[in-house]
Amino acid sequence: MDIASILKKYRHIAVVGISDKPERASNAVARYMIHAGYAIYPVNPSISTVLGLECWPSLSAIPAEKRELIEIVDIFRKPQDVPPVVDEAIAIGAKVVWMQLGITNEAAAEKARNAGLDVVQNRCLSVEHMHFVS
Repeated sequence: MDIASILKKYRHIAVVGISDKPERASNAVARYMIHAGYAIYPVNPSISTVLGLECWPSLSAIPAEKRELIEIVDIFRKPQDVPPVVDEAIAIGAKVVWMQLGITNEAAAEKARNAGLDVVQNRCLSVEHMHFVS
């Protein structure tokens, strides 16, 4: 599925590696996507709330009734930290693994593709949304 279709079809996004610092890209992207009407599920083991939302330590720690809604897993982690996030994305039934600008991990991407997920690498979710949807 192409980027425009992903952004139009899916509305529930887990943001893995979100920061509670407003100046950080992960925080800005989440804020933008909330404003654009998407549901955000923050994931960071170091914080309990961000942007007025409960924050979970991992995808698997999100309560089942919320976890099953997640369609896109947006990753703000170092490339070497991506594989376990992809494993969790597959396990929770996500539809898309999205690695933010500057993040690529071909082995993890291939694993996600082999599990039936769409994969986007090295792209900013909010920039792509502005380009394709707005």
